[in-house]
Amino acid sequence: MTLKTLFVAGILASSSVWAADEAAENPVTEDGVVKVEWQDPNSFRDIRSSGDIQSRFETRTFDQLTKNLNKEASKVLKPDQKLEMVVTDLDLAGDVRPTFGATTNDLRVVKDIYPPRITFSYKVIEGDQVIIAGDEKLTDMNFMHSINKMNNKPYRYENEMLTSWLKTSIAPQL
Repeated sequence: MTLKTLFVAGILASSSVWAADEAAENPVTEDGVVKVEWQDPNSFRDIRSSGDIQSRFETRTFDQLTKNLNKEASKVLKPDQKLEMVVTDLDLAGDVRPTFGATTNDLRVVKDIYPPRITFSYKVIEGDQVIIAGDEKLTDMNFMHSINKMNNKPYRYENEMLTSWLKTSIAPQL
């Protein structure tokens, strides 16, 4: 093999790794009474992984948020109702910072100046009828002070923000 052939083979091999890491264009997660479409995650403000393959991180993040949303929505919605959402932006609490070789992973630094944010449209469906619909742009500026500090569950700030939205915005309308 010539040096040129090796170079081209290397480029093709690295491009296939990039292709393998790409997640679905608009992934959909569904759990119980909740269905969420994550519209164009590549344009989201901040869902950067600090130490995992990006597509795996996104999949895990979307699954966890949907699972918790289902848990809380099941308490609010009536038995024959469903919640459908289309998320157009997500900004996880904190900011990912490089460690410049101090560790193999970057670090997510969580401070008051990096609040969780989410933008979405939603509808609550009962049978075939839409009973509530709207658009939301949530930000929890008080996220560092509103949660039990002993809670170390993943995505606790984002889950708390969505739970609060369900209780204060959706529950009263039902």
